[in-house]
Amino acid sequence: MTPPSVSIVVPVLDEAERIEATLGRIRRDFPGCEVVVVDGGSTDGTVARAAPLAPVVHSRPGRGPQLNAGAAATRGEVIWFVHADTVIDPDALPQMLAALADPAVVGGGLSIRFDHRSAALGYLAWASNHRARRLGQIFGDQAMFVRRPVFDRLGGFADIPLMEDLEFSRRLRRAGPLVLLDATSTASARRFERHGTWRMIAFMQYLKLRFAAGADPHRLAARYRCGPGLRLPVGAVPPPSPPAPLSPCPTSPTPGDRE
Repeated sequence: MTPPSVSIVVPVLDEAERIEATLGRIRRDFPGCEVVVVDGGSTDGTVARAAPLAPVVHSRPGRGPQLNAGAAATRGEVIWFVHADTVIDPDALPQMLAALADPAVVGGGLSIRFDHRSAALGYLAWASNHRARRLGQIFGDQAMFVRRPVFDRLGGFADIPLMEDLEFSRRLRRAGPLVLLDATSTASARRFERHGTWRMIAFMQYLKLRFAAGADPHRLAARYRCGPGLRLPVGAVPPPSPPAPLSPCPTSPTPGDRE
């Protein structure tokens, strides 16, 4: 059987510091894959640095809309979503194609690890991988992949600014079996280290519970941008877009910090 073609979608927002290295690795390690960058309104030169290395399409801000725009701009039979601040194990592609040789498998993700080591980050990686295997909940920093016909049938990602990966993976699991590859996606620990890993773990669980309870995703996204140490002003409900002016916090998030 001929293996399916694979398209890699890289969503970006102010990733000028790392986009060239990211695309260089992808081009080197996965030369047979189509690569498309989706920019959500960068102002730091990301597009100029990415354009010589991959086609760049533009989208309104928001991870869900960006991922959908990237998928629409590609042709591969499998769509692979790779964050700009993750490093993908070169063994991921052959493992993915081997898993997809089973026609029942609809998609999956990679085993997560972090670019720094600590007991808290080790626990977080273990818990994330265990959750993905047992519950089929695959997050964006685990480099989710999905068959295009299944992606199209499910209508892509929800048009929400936070938890779009969790919401989609829940629907994807109902469509068929998912796999978690042994190959790793090495994610940035920058946000955890800035706010404190245990504190961020508790904060993210809080946001997930609020999301599951039906809280407004736009308000949750603004709360996420503030981090665990700040609160939204009373009555402040930010509009859906654009995200940059949404944050009611006294300081802006680190450029590219969307994990």
